[in-house]
Amino acid sequence: MLSLIQILLLVLSVAQFLVIAHIILSWLINFQVLSLGSPIVASIWDGLNRLLEPAYQRIRQFLPDLGGIDLAPLVALLAIYALRIIIINNMMAFV
Repeated sequence: MLSLIQILLLVLSVAQFLVIAHIILSWLINFQVLSLGSPIVASIWDGLNRLLEPAYQRIRQFLPDLGGIDLAPLVALLAIYALRIIIINNMMAFV
């Protein structure tokens, strides 16, 4: 059972990395440090959007409309942190 918990924590760590990478890449694109005209940047951006957009859409259903501010990545990141804390604090119950 411990190995399943470790695999779940690994999946959450990868998801956390992807959300943080998406946030940083969106900032770099919006501040025109990176350009979507570059094929590498465009493919990374497209891949991250395809991975994360389904989760963001579900989160956006519950968030109020704040105009141009998108809080879905922040809520996703907080949810990942909360899940990690819950799993780590209750790990001994499953071992």
